[in-house]
Amino acid sequence: MDIFVLIGVISIVVLALTIHEAAHALTADWFGDPTARMLGRVTLNPIPHIDPFATIMLPAILWIVGSPFLFGGAKPVPVNLANFKNPWRDNAVVAFAGPASNVLQAFFWSGLLSVLIHTGVWSEESSGVTILQAGILINVVLFVFNMMPLPPLDGSRIVVAMLSRDARRGYLALEPIGILILLGLLFLVPQFRELLGLAIGYVGGLVADLTRLPITWVPPMPQR
Repeated sequence: MDIFVLIGVISIVVLALTIHEAAHALTADWFGDPTARMLGRVTLNPIPHIDPFATIMLPAILWIVGSPFLFGGAKPVPVNLANFKNPWRDNAVVAFAGPASNVLQAFFWSGLLSVLIHTGVWSEESSGVTILQAGILINVVLFVFNMMPLPPLDGSRIVVAMLSRDARRGYLALEPIGILILLGLLFLVPQFRELLGLAIGYVGGLVADLTRLPITWVPPMPQR
């Protein structure tokens, strides 16, 4: 991977995570919780959203050890449910705003790439193609991954809004160990990885089809 493509892909990753977290913060503010805004999280400046371990160290460690997948994230946006008129419903909308921003970004990058190729501005061999393909893939992965109904992922906030009080209490009790459960599923259960891959492939294919992308939406995988 040449330096131009590498810088472009890193920029795409940072933008995807930044917009995801800013969408959470902005939506929470709209629904009456100013907590994230007061902490400077309603911003497209990536620095307030970066978590040194989850954003930088963890993906780097997984890359170095040759993990078949990369895993990481940004600093979670703080939300105070007491500020919402309808706490569980509003929190579900706030949670969905992050993944929704990612699928919209995937559509944007795919639509842009489709226009550039259909109009002949770029050929399939242009180095920028890989960057925009990465934009599609990264945002599709973030959408599918965050929509999984496992606490503390965004999908769990949507599920919890539909549960009774007792069921909600038991479900949220998984949150302290949710990431450990997720890592266990990713490393130890091949069927789970296959299901996740199918979901990513379906969403990515749908984005590519709706934007009439004339080439694959999956970028070439870099060599370690």
